[in-house]
Amino acid sequence: MKLAVIGTGYVGLVAGAGFADFGNDVHCVDVDESKIARLSRGEVPIYEPGLDALIASNAKAGRLTFSTDVAAAVRGAEVVIIAVGTPPAADGSADLSAVFAVAETIGKNMNGYKVVVTKSTVPVGTADRIQQIIGRVTKEPFGVASNPEFLKEGAAIEDFMKPDRVVIGSNDARALEVLRRLYSAFVRTNDRIHAMDARSAELTKYAANAMLATRISFMNDLAVLSEKLGADIERVRKAVGADPRIGPKFLFPGVGFGGSCFPKDISALIHTAEGVGHELAVVRAAEEVNKRQKQLLGDKIRRHFDGALEGRTVAVWGLAFKPQTDDIREAPALVLIDMLLEAGAKVRAHDPAAMDNVRALVGDRVTFTETMYQATEGADALALVTEWHEYRQPDFNRIKGLMRTPALFDGRNVWDPKDLRSLGFKYTGIGRP
Repeated sequence: MKLAVIGTGYVGLVAGAGFADFGNDVHCVDVDESKIARLSRGEVPIYEPGLDALIASNAKAGRLTFSTDVAAAVRGAEVVIIAVGTPPAADGSADLSAVFAVAETIGKNMNGYKVVVTKSTVPVGTADRIQQIIGRVTKEPFGVASNPEFLKEGAAIEDFMKPDRVVIGSNDARALEVLRRLYSAFVRTNDRIHAMDARSAELTKYAANAMLATRISFMNDLAVLSEKLGADIERVRKAVGADPRIGPKFLFPGVGFGGSCFPKDISALIHTAEGVGHELAVVRAAEEVNKRQKQLLGDKIRRHFDGALEGRTVAVWGLAFKPQTDDIREAPALVLIDMLLEAGAKVRAHDPAAMDNVRALVGDRVTFTETMYQATEGADALALVTEWHEYRQPDFNRIKGLMRTPALFDGRNVWDPKDLRSLGFKYTGIGRP
């Protein structure tokens, strides 16, 4: 099948390379000439394990190409996938200007029946708007569909190639059939395709992310309560997650969620609900808890030093919003760094993938180190924010020798408090005695 993917961000690149790997001819396009030039040279602008190899192999085979010629890509495709950004607007709604601009361009270059698919996360009713926009500029037949992505950064290739479910929504039976054929290779051993109308598909994406975000915020709220009551949230989490009706996933307390999806999507969902006169009280609470949780580690560090952080040095391990990515959008580490700098502390930071992205934001206000141990040299405190594998079992004796004062702040509860206290560290976790 011949596909055009408009937008070479995270979703567009993963989808384009994934579809090409199953034998489709995929033309990825973007208005950013520098990005297309890098991709054409084999340079992948984002960090995602396995993506560079997947792009390289399919580009070499001739199934995956890159250009800035949107018109040619549309004319040569049977399926046109919209994968441009939908950043949050000032009022919390999703900014759909790029989506609608692409829809108009698609309409102006129609040369026969095509299925226009939104993979970008968009509010309910967007497919209807796309239908209207394209219909105003073409007389060619076409179908519009919603096909939301459910990719986890750091594991996106596996998620795309072996999806636990594929959601396709359209009011056009022909469009649904085309997408069923496109995904048939992905679900050959177990048909996990959920076909529905476009509005239901659009809502499914937001509902899924809101549910996961709510689970995280629920456990984070309980972690704060655990501290006040003298309970251990880790024991609570394990026992609650053992209930098969609840399950253990997304019940890990920490310093809040970030990334390109959860914060943006729950804000957009709340805005959508308000637009029809409905308050999503549970989702709004999850959002508020998350905002508070991102300040928790900074508050703990300030209290430990009785508010006197001027001149002290804090090492920060982990800058990306989660492991296995360089994405720092809405990352809890950014909130912590701002709090520390505002209080007069010096920050020494390390991350396996995201340091360049943070450096572009904060410049020389933070010292970035080549190794995680260098970050702890002369530090009065070490804060673990993102639980990369290499941070889970470090040489604590070495760390103690490097630090000025042995104070550890475990923002992900990955270290054993008893063991660390026996080594002479002052340990502080999340919701733990």
